[in-house]
Amino acid sequence: MSDTGFTRAQAGRRGAGVRSDCFVVLEERGTGGIEISLESKVASMYGASIRELATQVLEVLGVECGRLVIDDKGALPFVIAARIESAVRRSSLPVHATYLCEPGPGYATTTERDRMRRSRLYLPGNEPKFFINVACHKPDAIILDLEDSVAAFEKDAARIVVRNALRSVDFGSAERMVRINQLPLGLEDLDWIIPHNVHVVLIPKCESGEQVRAVDDRITQIATREGLEHPIFLMPIMESALGAIQAYEVASASKNVVALAVGLEDYTADIGTERTLEGRESFWARSQVVNAARAAGVQPIDTVFSDVADEEGLQASVLEAKALGFEGKGCIHPRQIAVVHEAFAPSDGEVQKATRIVRAFEEAQAAGLGVVSLGTKMIDPPVVKRALRTVRLAERSGKLATGWRAEEGGE
Repeated sequence: MSDTGFTRAQAGRRGAGVRSDCFVVLEERGTGGIEISLESKVASMYGASIRELATQVLEVLGVECGRLVIDDKGALPFVIAARIESAVRRSSLPVHATYLCEPGPGYATTTERDRMRRSRLYLPGNEPKFFINVACHKPDAIILDLEDSVAAFEKDAARIVVRNALRSVDFGSAERMVRINQLPLGLEDLDWIIPHNVHVVLIPKCESGEQVRAVDDRITQIATREGLEHPIFLMPIMESALGAIQAYEVASASKNVVALAVGLEDYTADIGTERTLEGRESFWARSQVVNAARAAGVQPIDTVFSDVADEEGLQASVLEAKALGFEGKGCIHPRQIAVVHEAFAPSDGEVQKATRIVRAFEEAQAAGLGVVSLGTKMIDPPVVKRALRTVRLAERSGKLATGWRAEEGGE
């Protein structure tokens, strides 16, 4: 109760350091219609549109009476709408409908099962200020996080912000991922995100194929209800001793699993040790995840590197991950993206060697030969397979033009 005697509900962020967000307070009243009080530095330019938006949101949600106070710190419309909806849902008022933002320019993007996932940038689900310009950094994927980066008492608000962001924010060419909460709470998250073009669902602290199938089944139910036809892929995260042991069962639990990730902060805590830069304590778990992923035919993805300022350490960590067989790494800051991409790209020497092997393989096939040779050396099938993977990565990374076969034809 407020000092006016009315029941109050609030949502959002306020304070000197807040940007691209707002704080709203809804006072419930039985009569008197809707009163909107707005404080914003951009009120002279956008005050009328903010009030109009607030009125629309309240109308759709079925709020007929009350006083809405908005303290705006440069929030975009999708954020304002999310904060108002959160306050309404936290009140005692009945809500019979949902306010959905109009789809933005990036809403119709699609993904593929076999695409590069070198970098995945984590974005806290209740911090919309991080969403706005993320496409400029060109990550392979963005992860709107509903789990560890969101306080327990803000889970409800984060769901609405993430839903609205999926509809409104242009994430460019980045694959659109959402990390749901640990099951069973994560199953409820799916109702909020699946209808709004999420590409990949990350399943944290996964320890069994049964958990993967539970998520997959819930997604199928929602997709059927909403008439969705595009695939929605899964990326389980191995973060415990049991999860690492069960890695292959998890990776092979559904045809929609496209990658298997490892999370070492929780894993090292689970086995009772501390995470180190050397990584001896996690070598087995990382190797287990790589082998399980390869056996299941999905991509192995490495953990995050937590020291944002240590670019040399990050580069060394990525090169180690690459040597172990990983294809991607989590990022917690945009400055890590370029380092990750460069370190995962094959070197010039690797590209040159791989293209020579692939050309020799193709020439042997064209000639009907069962043996591949390069100069005086015989080339085994595993070497050819590795060279083909290097060539594909070089093409995708831009280090090898798609017409390289023709360009090298005269050599």
